[in-house]
Amino acid sequence: MNANDITKIAFDIFNNGIDQYHILNTVDQEFKNPFSEDTFDYLLYKKNWIDTVQWHYEDLIRDPNIDPKKGMELKRKIDSSNQDRTDMVEYIDSYFLDKYKDVEVSNNAEVNSESPAWAIDRLSILALKIYHMKEESSRENTSEDHKTKCKSKLDILLDQKVDLSNAIDLLLNDISKGKKYMKVYRQMKMYNDEELNPILYTGGK
Repeated sequence: MNANDITKIAFDIFNNGIDQYHILNTVDQEFKNPFSEDTFDYLLYKKNWIDTVQWHYEDLIRDPNIDPKKGMELKRKIDSSNQDRTDMVEYIDSYFLDKYKDVEVSNNAEVNSESPAWAIDRLSILALKIYHMKEESSRENTSEDHKTKCKSKLDILLDQKVDLSNAIDLLLNDISKGKKYMKVYRQMKMYNDEELNPILYTGGK
């Protein structure tokens, strides 16, 4: 896979996953990955599916009339989803680390402030924003002013998609040529760790 092809492939996979989710449009539906487990496409599809489900978790938890017990259940699901999301980012970065492990890094190469996978994470979220803003810009039971505002926001999101895609492609191209190198900081999340969250290791005392 050429470095310059990755964002196009990724965005197509993200859109496919988002479309598939919205056929049933429920957070409780079964996850089915159409790609082989040992492929990069599998990672991309799973990453976006996690993001898509979490997007709708975030909608549900903002219901002003939500039952407090249900709200707490959703909060825990969101926490778990955030952990899964971070794990998937690390799997994707591991793919890139392996892909470019034999590249000879130039003496003046620089490390990027953001790893390729975290940039792709933003592209996945952007695909969701574009999908839902398109939906809002054509929603029938709303005003023309609402549609106009949403179309304006959609134009900005589409412009952002071009810029972000170009930035990711450039970063991967530079890494493939040794002009930049990857330096991945593994997750340091503390709130889910029984040894680091005081509420967990003291039993809430």
